[in-house]
Amino acid sequence: MRTDLDHLPPAKQRELERVVQILFEEFGDATAIATSPWKKQARILKVILYGSYARGGWVDEPHTAKGYQSDFDLLVIVNHEKLTDRIEYWSTAEDRLNRELAITKTLRTPVNFIVHTTAEVNAGLSEGRYFFMDIARDGIALYQSDPADLPEPQPKTPAQALALAREYFEEWHPGGDSFFKGYRFYTGEGDPKKAAFLLHQGTESYYHCALLVCTFYTPHVHNLGFLRTQAERIDPRLIEVWPRETKVERARFEKLKEAYVKARYSKHYRITEDELAWLGERVEALGRVVEVICAEHIEALERSAAA
Repeated sequence: MRTDLDHLPPAKQRELERVVQILFEEFGDATAIATSPWKKQARILKVILYGSYARGGWVDEPHTAKGYQSDFDLLVIVNHEKLTDRIEYWSTAEDRLNRELAITKTLRTPVNFIVHTTAEVNAGLSEGRYFFMDIARDGIALYQSDPADLPEPQPKTPAQALALAREYFEEWHPGGDSFFKGYRFYTGEGDPKKAAFLLHQGTESYYHCALLVCTFYTPHVHNLGFLRTQAERIDPRLIEVWPRETKVERARFEKLKEAYVKARYSKHYRITEDELAWLGERVEALGRVVEVICAEHIEALERSAAA
């Protein structure tokens, strides 16, 4: 696996050094009070940069009309499955990265990271999951305690890939449509909080659909910002779904993100009729774009299988 970052500007290289430092510091704090043997031996084995900053196709234009900026995408590999628990071991790292981006401004680039064990990564490669295959091909090791490469991927046969893509689409896209119908029902009933929660669930389902159909992998998170970033790597048409050049547009997406928890449990959560209508239009557009992208991908797999 590559280890060089020569294709990145020096400022981006320094940012990545800072990000890795934060991950190690917060992981160390999270595992410092260890009583069980496995926790005493908790280790980060690898930190791998993947996605646009690894391939060299990143976009860094937050102040332009479209306001789009690529994120750093990182895979953290740990030595025990319990260490993949995002809330227990990684929430403070996530909070700190967001704080240094938004408050202290020590970071300029948003950061997304996923955490898996070596066994999970190896299983993804042996099962021919495109997501892990892309990381094995394009990833850059920012840290590794063991320089051994990831195992050789075992791609699925065209027929296997087609069957799995169809299965994922038939499960997740109708699920998103059902949540969207629920959003419309509760909007009509005058219950904006339930409508917002179901709109969140519909958005999540559509993103999971695109990721699973096109990469055979999706992160187990409810954070729509994270899912949006991962999905937008697949096809730039997904970027166009969400206007983000104005503060109002960005704030409305944040309100949708918050709906997963606050629309259910907080008496202070408020969303206006206009906000809900605008978000509904965007999520309906998302469903249409995801359907087109998945249909095109499945058609390509059909041609491959037929050949």
